[in-house]
Amino acid sequence: MKVKIPNIEKNQFLDEIGDIARFTARFFREVSKPKQEYREFINQCFSIGYKTLTLVGVTAFIMGLVLTIQSRPTLVEFGAESYLPSMVSVSLIREIAPVITALICAGKIGSGMGAELGSMRVTEQIDAMEVSGTNPFKYLVVTRVMAATLMVPVLSSLANAISLYGGYLGVNIRGQVSWHLYWFQVFGVLDFSDMLPSLIKTFFFGFAIGIIGTYKGYNSTKGTEGVGRSATTAVIVASLLVFIIDLIAVQITDILGLT
Repeated sequence: MKVKIPNIEKNQFLDEIGDIARFTARFFREVSKPKQEYREFINQCFSIGYKTLTLVGVTAFIMGLVLTIQSRPTLVEFGAESYLPSMVSVSLIREIAPVITALICAGKIGSGMGAELGSMRVTEQIDAMEVSGTNPFKYLVVTRVMAATLMVPVLSSLANAISLYGGYLGVNIRGQVSWHLYWFQVFGVLDFSDMLPSLIKTFFFGFAIGIIGTYKGYNSTKGTEGVGRSATTAVIVASLLVFIIDLIAVQITDILGLT
């Protein structure tokens, strides 16, 4: 007689998805209620946006520089070196800069939210807020998710611009392209359909990073060990969601004929 052993990991995975869905639904309910925490929202925008700008800017500049340097030999081989600014700009704006920016934010913002809220949960600060009559979900979760949803597109837009400046430097390392000619070639090939889908999907990137980071931290358990696990899993799940959202966005833009 065969005994069926239940797949515990599969059940835990499905339970986790259900918990995240309920957590997301609660977020939308709390957002629709009055008396928002605007001061905390602004503080989170500063923490997420301004304090991440240096890391995103340096990464974007190096990304544009390296992509240009690495792409040049291949184009030279086919006699298409003049297309280098156009190719680099489309690659950066459409795909590379938004996704890399989102992954950086998932690592820095997602882990920060998971660790911060996890520490507050295990030290019973969240329970104390509930006892004192404060709504901890609105104060801690809603503000952070909204700030991440707003700031990731801003950081992505800045990363687009900075990476193009890096591309200009990369073009002129072994070649000679004037400032005006470079930007003429860059904007000559870019279209509205290149920038709009790239911008829209970054809002979903930010929302996913905020939801996962706050969910993992808000529901942290098992003391300090749970705090570390919350921070780690927040980064992993948020990064995975970034790739899934990007895949869906590419399919949608292809169906709509925007590629």
